[in-house]
Amino acid sequence: MTKSEMLFERAVKRIPGGVNSPVRAFGSVGETPRFIASAEGSHLTDVDGRRYLDYVGSWGPMILGHSHPEVLKAVEHACRKGLSFGAATEAEVEMAELICSIVPSVEMVRMVNSGTEAVMSAVRAARGFTGRDKIVKFAGCYHGHSDAMLVKAGSGVMTAGVPDSAGVPSGCTRDTLTAVYNDLKSVEDLFAACEGEIAAVIVEPAGANMGVVLPKDGFLEGLRRICTENGSLLIFDEVITGFRLSLSGAQGYYGIEPDLTTFGKIIGGGMPVGAYGGRRDVMEMAAPAGPVYQAGTLSGNPAAMAAGMAQIRILRDTPDFYEELHRKSNQLFEGMKEILKEADCPYQLNHVGSLGCLFFTKEPVYDYASAKTSDTKAFARYFSHMLKEGIYLAPSQFEAMFVSRALTEEEIQETLTAVRKYFLS
Repeated sequence: MTKSEMLFERAVKRIPGGVNSPVRAFGSVGETPRFIASAEGSHLTDVDGRRYLDYVGSWGPMILGHSHPEVLKAVEHACRKGLSFGAATEAEVEMAELICSIVPSVEMVRMVNSGTEAVMSAVRAARGFTGRDKIVKFAGCYHGHSDAMLVKAGSGVMTAGVPDSAGVPSGCTRDTLTAVYNDLKSVEDLFAACEGEIAAVIVEPAGANMGVVLPKDGFLEGLRRICTENGSLLIFDEVITGFRLSLSGAQGYYGIEPDLTTFGKIIGGGMPVGAYGGRRDVMEMAAPAGPVYQAGTLSGNPAAMAAGMAQIRILRDTPDFYEELHRKSNQLFEGMKEILKEADCPYQLNHVGSLGCLFFTKEPVYDYASAKTSDTKAFARYFSHMLKEGIYLAPSQFEAMFVSRALTEEEIQETLTAVRKYFLS
């Protein structure tokens, strides 16, 4: 028995399911989770001493690779001064100024502790600003585990929210409406049925929680138009895409300006952090400037601010950072496509920037329903093969591959060799 297996046996006795976040359980791929001991650059090392080429990157924030020396140095320096004060610090101001200087739509920003908290707070601010209650989200877009966001679509897009988790009262989701990603008519129908009642539309500008699903031409522009015409706010959930698709996120990449934006752990260099920001008149609704209450003892934690600022400044100040990252990503994903073509495998590979996903389905994937046509058992077999080859992927068909700048040309070829071995051997 491996050390990971022994640790999992211990974990299930004291931690629900043996993990502190469900996807870590490897349940959908029929494997035992690997317990990670350390990470450096593009690699993870588990407690059994096996190294893996990492395409999870702590679910996105390790865009520079693991244990970047400048980020570690910044954290160590901040920790020597104290781990937490529960009081205002200069680092919070510097971080706010940095984000606002990089993301044009963000005039003010509030630090929180996670992407879930950022979304919850942004939705509350939108409701407070508009005086309306209803929120439109999209099937397959994940916005954290707050009650109002744990909703799946009903029999049609005109139905109100149905809780998608035990423990969520139906009353918590009655004002959450679900539309179809990439389908503007489904959004327009909701606005027509709920005229003057919708506070905001929240969307992942590039879907990254049902695999990677790209917006069709005109979809994001259409959402911007609909919200403007109806006096509703457009919220971009950039917990995944923020500072990853471009320095100014998906909104910069696609050229769409939302009213509010949520950010996640990438602005903490991988440490627990989140933020929401946007138009000044909306953000000034947040207490103590306005009547919308939101608070957090650890918000703006000095160590997290130090890590985040170090990472963001590297992204900002490294010439051609994103061009190089996207070049490597295209080399990887387009190389995978060529292997699939050579093997005559009709699977779908969606990618944008340094995000990608191989769907085990013949159907083009452009929304949640088409993503769900994937053969998850086939994915599980592929996952197990790649893990044996030393390639660490997200243990779910419906998650993204994340490419880091630390990935080398040799490691791209190593990955493609493993893919080729699976499909062509």
